[in-house]
Amino acid sequence: MDLPKDKRKRIQEAERQARAVLKEVRKAKSQLGGNEYASHREKMAARSAELSESGRDIGELPKVANEERKQNAEKNFRLFCESYFPATFALDWSEDHLKVIEAIEESVLRGGLFAFAMPRGSGKTSLVEAAALWSILYGHHEFITIIGADEAHARTMLDSIKTECEVSEIILEDFPEAVYPIVALEKIHQRSGGQLYKGKPTSMSWTAQEVQFPTIPNSKASGGIIRVAGITGRIRGMSAKRACDSRKVRPSLVLIDDPQTDESAGSPSQVMTREAVLKGAILGLAGPGTKIAGLCTVTVVKPDDLAD
Repeated sequence: MDLPKDKRKRIQEAERQARAVLKEVRKAKSQLGGNEYASHREKMAARSAELSESGRDIGELPKVANEERKQNAEKNFRLFCESYFPATFALDWSEDHLKVIEAIEESVLRGGLFAFAMPRGSGKTSLVEAAALWSILYGHHEFITIIGADEAHARTMLDSIKTECEVSEIILEDFPEAVYPIVALEKIHQRSGGQLYKGKPTSMSWTAQEVQFPTIPNSKASGGIIRVAGITGRIRGMSAKRACDSRKVRPSLVLIDDPQTDESAGSPSQVMTREAVLKGAILGLAGPGTKIAGLCTVTVVKPDDLAD
């Protein structure tokens, strides 16, 4: 997705002026004496810093394209999927899909733990990914953990969520406060550390295991965190510090997608280990005395496996 022309022109102009400043500095260095050059260098440094800041500032956010569409989907997960993922969920919903959608909505909005068995290829991973975005974009939860059968599977889900944030035009249209700063990076994620909005850092995190959404005033997604992990990875005691307010937070929603592999399904010891993690570390993610909301979608691979 390309940046608006005016934004691209501002960046190009800032880069052009920065090169001009560098050229002036080099010229002055060859012509001026020590004290004169030092004074000139300070002025040029200040000017260069100003130009750099203007190039890093994303400017004004676009306006929401369809406020009614956005509001209607806030408490309706099915409508969110149909409105913002029309290509992903193009087929008619099955009864199993509708049950999972209802369980996700209940878990996200009112709490509770739910588990559903669904065959592979039925779209359960796409529902988990959509649920994570729905929860963050509307501020239903500020820290979400997605658990996969292994770390590679978990990272793949986060990559899919990142891609939606970077390329989905319809999500950009209705949630500019959450994703416009992401689009402005132009997939050069190293820029996130220096990105500004009205002179203040957006403080994004964009790594293989975690996304922390940009800090934008009045954005429900501001500082929202999605972190992924494999079920046998580092889960216990998971926490993070939100850049937008420096609060240390723990997950309040966990989404578990197919927590077993074909290999682990055939190993009684691995089944026991993964079941212990589910009942222990994962249910304790929210912290002592706090119940976590969550959904687990599973696929029965073999008799007596984790899903059976």
